[in-house]
Amino acid sequence: MKDVNLLIQNGIDVNKSLELFGDIEIYNETLEDFLNTGVQKIEELKHYKEVSDLTNYSIEVHSLKSDARYLGFTHLAELAYNHEMKSKERDMMYVYNNFNELMVEADRVINVVKTYLGKNLEDTKTFAEPVVNGTKKKILVVDDSNLVRTLLTRIFNNEFEVLTASDGNEALEQIAINPDLYGMLLDLNMPNVNGFVVLDYFQKQNLFSKIPVAIITGDDTKETVEKAFTYTIVDVLNKPFNERDIKRVVTAMINFH
Repeated sequence: MKDVNLLIQNGIDVNKSLELFGDIEIYNETLEDFLNTGVQKIEELKHYKEVSDLTNYSIEVHSLKSDARYLGFTHLAELAYNHEMKSKERDMMYVYNNFNELMVEADRVINVVKTYLGKNLEDTKTFAEPVVNGTKKKILVVDDSNLVRTLLTRIFNNEFEVLTASDGNEALEQIAINPDLYGMLLDLNMPNVNGFVVLDYFQKQNLFSKIPVAIITGDDTKETVEKAFTYTIVDVLNKPFNERDIKRVVTAMINFH
């Protein structure tokens, strides 16, 4: 049996994460996903630092920060956030001087997770989305965090065919090839093309009556929420959310038809 005290003793805020994941089994499954995606993120960060590509570095470290927050890796999330802000400011010196600290903490977290799960890194497998019945109604999940997309796929996979997109551009591509979408869960703060661009497109194309949209966002500022509600959306759900709340929002989204 996995000893959750190992995580807690190593500074991982498991209780906070369970507010999002609902139960320990889903949390454990998502930790395994992190082993797969987290190691890849670290290698990509090393590459972008080496080639001084701060644009892609900021995108990748933003994703690492989001994953760390969801999983309760508080210190890693703080370090990644600092790197995100500095890389956006084009502060290459900060990235170089503090990169080793970020890597040490990332390696520490990965080793703790590996020990907790009782597996070696080579035991991990790339996550593959399950095959679903093509007759199910389709919903689109748009979020730059792989963990959020994976979590929502697991929650709704039995009821819907869950399509995913990592930014607004991918969302618009999915919308173009899936005109029969039954609803969309849309993040706002994403790299490249953000959620408001997608909302503008929906408004211009009169799509809100055909494809109900609910917002999932970590930005709960008054101006952002008020701006979101200037569009014909179903609801706004702030992150981190739990399974009960996201199911409530999806139910409202489906009933919007």
